[in-house]
Amino acid sequence: MAIHLYKTSTPSTRNGAVNSQVKSNPRNNLIYGQHRCGKGRNARGIITAGHRGGGHKRLYHKIDFRRNEKDIYGRIVTIEYDPNRNAYICLIHYGDGEKRYILHPRGAIIGDSIVSGT
Repeated sequence: MAIHLYKTSTPSTRNGAVNSQVKSNPRNNLIYGQHRCGKGRNARGIITAGHRGGGHKRLYHKIDFRRNEKDIYGRIVTIEYDPNRNAYICLIHYGDGEKRYILHPRGAIIGDSIVSGT
């Protein structure tokens, strides 16, 4: 995997790196808009916690935590950043034609084959 190092222009980009293999084009049937309630407001909708709220809009990715496609091989197609959790996710194309997101296994790269089962 290629690691892209930032050219230092501000203190926040010093010693920064990003994985250039990560793609960020999610599939539309596996994501949906998540309603983020709260944002520092009480039950009446009045802001009570200062300096809270706003932020970038985030889409929720449906993650397959059960991994119930037993003994069917799948191929890692994309590795994407998930804004709702502190982990990368990867899109799997299974042999039966199904597509699902799973949490990215450490060390796995695009093109690897995975299988769930005993």
